[in-house]
Amino acid sequence: MSSRTEPDLVRARPWSLSLRLTAYYAGSAFMIVALATGSLHWAMVRNVDLEDDRTLADKVSLLQTLLRSQPLDIPAIQQEVNESWQARQHTIVFIRVIGGDGAPIAESPEMATLLPRELFPPLADEPGRGLTIETSGQSYRMMAVGSAGTGLVQVALDRTQEQELLAGYEERLWSVLGGALVACTLVGYAIAWRGLRPIREFSATAAGIRPTTLSARITLTGLPAELHQFAGAFNQMLDRLEDAFGRLSRFSADLAHELRTPVNNLRGELDVVLQKGRSPEEYIETIGSCLEECARLARIIDSLLFLARAEDPQMQIDRETFNVVEEINNIREFFEPMASESGIHIRTDAEGSIPVSLNRPLFQRAVGNLVSNAIAHTPSGGTVTLRPRWGDDVVSLEVTDTGRGIAANDLPHIFDRFYRADRSRTPSSGGVGLGLAIVKSIVELHDGSVEASSAPGGGTRIRLSFPRNCPEMTNL
Repeated sequence: MSSRTEPDLVRARPWSLSLRLTAYYAGSAFMIVALATGSLHWAMVRNVDLEDDRTLADKVSLLQTLLRSQPLDIPAIQQEVNESWQARQHTIVFIRVIGGDGAPIAESPEMATLLPRELFPPLADEPGRGLTIETSGQSYRMMAVGSAGTGLVQVALDRTQEQELLAGYEERLWSVLGGALVACTLVGYAIAWRGLRPIREFSATAAGIRPTTLSARITLTGLPAELHQFAGAFNQMLDRLEDAFGRLSRFSADLAHELRTPVNNLRGELDVVLQKGRSPEEYIETIGSCLEECARLARIIDSLLFLARAEDPQMQIDRETFNVVEEINNIREFFEPMASESGIHIRTDAEGSIPVSLNRPLFQRAVGNLVSNAIAHTPSGGTVTLRPRWGDDVVSLEVTDTGRGIAANDLPHIFDRFYRADRSRTPSSGGVGLGLAIVKSIVELHDGSVEASSAPGGGTRIRLSFPRNCPEMTNL
């Protein structure tokens, strides 16, 4: 038996967005239709009441006029009462005139039986709003006007036929409301289905994304304004995914190539040694060569591990405040012997003190990679210059050489992993193509930026920029 409770099952099957929009649209539209038809029905009933009240008020005014002008002309009053009762075949008006002494002066036929005095509302001084009552299965609109001293007039209008018409209207009204509810539901579902078509296209595009279809994009033409920005952001995400997957594919291929070369070298040298006996000197030479290849493999692995840790979003670094000028002077002194062997002059163009809060070992590694790379690409007699600068918010360091320079089509890629702008430099001749990638990762760990400018034959300048006031952080 399943352990999931009934509420869990309900939450597991939520309403679709189409059904929700249909319910919202149908409910709101039906409410508007119901309010409109209800208002019309109320207005119709009110108008009928007002029309009946005007009819009754006219009769009361006429009879009051007769009572005031001819109080003793009872035949004239009785004639008016009879004419009012006989004048309208479909709407009968009952009239009762009572004198000041309380005795009836004139009365419509059958009124005493159908409408006794007690049924009428209290007396009013002037004709106004009537009162509707139900008696003996009939509906009447009544009004009583006058006083005990001057006489009283009671009038009633048979509303049975009007009530039948209103009842028929109400039946048709309920039918209309039922049809309106069905129509609102169908129209609402059609609108929701059509309005959500772009979202279904989003889902279809997302469901079809594969490593081989990362170039798929959502067409922005014709999209509603509310979805245009969302679709643009989704396409930008696909752009980033495609670019990242392409970089990952190239990185995997480059990594396989870089690791295959030293492994093949090791295997080849060991196969040659094992083919026949060798002298101790040859064994020592082979072992030394293998150790060099192992060291190269270790450098590649260490560099890749550093780059992987640097890309961890939770990676944090220790910072300390130190003088940039003093630090680059130390770096210059460290690389001077290497530069002197190559006939290259290395110098710094800075004085005074430039305080900055950075991770000292990482800063040393980044600048060291730039200096060693500049020495490797600068011919004898050239110069490598380290020039720090600082402003209100940024501390920058420029490493400039007078080397061969970098071609324009290579310049955007020099910070990519395993990329070598100098095709003549093979892995066996030195680096593995990760030095500048490590520099970029170190700078980005400090929330800084790196940029390069160069021209063939005109040397290269790389600038590292760090925020001057960085928040102190602790290692994880």
